[in-house]
Formats: sequence, structure tokens, C-alpha cells
Amino acid sequence: KARLKSSPAPLHSEMLAKISCLALVGSAAAFTAPTMPLRSGASTMQMSAQGNAVKVAAAGAALLVAAPAFAADSGAGEKIFTANCAACHAGGKNSVVPDHTLEKDAIEKFLTGGFNEKAVATQVTNGKGAMPAFGGRLSDEDIANVAAYVIESSEEGW
Repeated sequence: KARLKSSPAPLHSEMLAKISCLALVGSAAAFTAPTMPLRSGASTMQMSAQGNAVKVAAAGAALLVAAPAFAADSGAGEKIFTANCAACHAGGKNSVVPDHTLEKDAIEKFLTGGFNEKAVATQVTNGKGAMPAFGGRLSDEDIANVAAYVIESSEEGW
């Protein structure tokens, strides 16, 4: 059966462009030339680099927080699922606890947090009961992709 594949590339490129622009502007602002005070005879120099660097860091942090999340890729999730999950969950089944399948009804009934990608990602990351935690073995992106694949496959009936 055909799977829809979402592509995070446009968002990724857009975010990189924003970050690059911010870094370029921030670099120019942070390294302005020192200025001499207007009073004659003063021996201190005023520098604005530290103040500007703080502003640049704050702006960069705001940009990263406000940046849209990457869409999970269920096609990539299918490959990760096959390599890491299918031993127990082939075809959406559960070979260890048979009634705790990856069918939509079972996920709604048994999964803490309900039928959504975030709840599946939490389960995959932390494990529960007989299911081991994959948080130390798979990246956050891989786990998000697996969660997207599981939800999509469950909606389609595996």
C-alpha cells in the first residue's frame, strides 16, 4: 500500500536561511568598532560588542523557539520500525502482549495519552511494561518518524 511521505526539506531550508541571516547580521552588530567618548582627555574606550552579542543570542534563541517543528516522515519511520520494532509488532500485532496491538482501537484503549504521535513517541522513548525503551538507541527524529508511521498505519488498518 502506498504511504504518504512528508518532506521536512522546505522547512529545514527555510530555517537554515533564517539562522544564517541572523548570524550574519548578529556578527556584524556584535563586532562594531570601539568608540571614543566625546570628552577630551578620557582614557577609557566604550565597546558595544558584549551588549550586541547578548541581543544576538536572545534573538537567535527566540528564532529557534518560534521555528516550526519538522514534520515527521512516515516513510523513514517504516524503515526504522522494520529494523527495530517488527520483531514484536509485525503487521501491527503484539507478540508479547497479544491484546496490546498497534491497531487504532487498542492504542486508544491502552496507550497513555491516547491515539496520537506524541503518545506513541513517549512510549517508544521510555518503554513500558514488557516494551523496552528506545530513547537511548534511536534519535528523537527517528522516534518521531516511527510514531508517524505507527499512527498512519493504524489509521489505514495496517
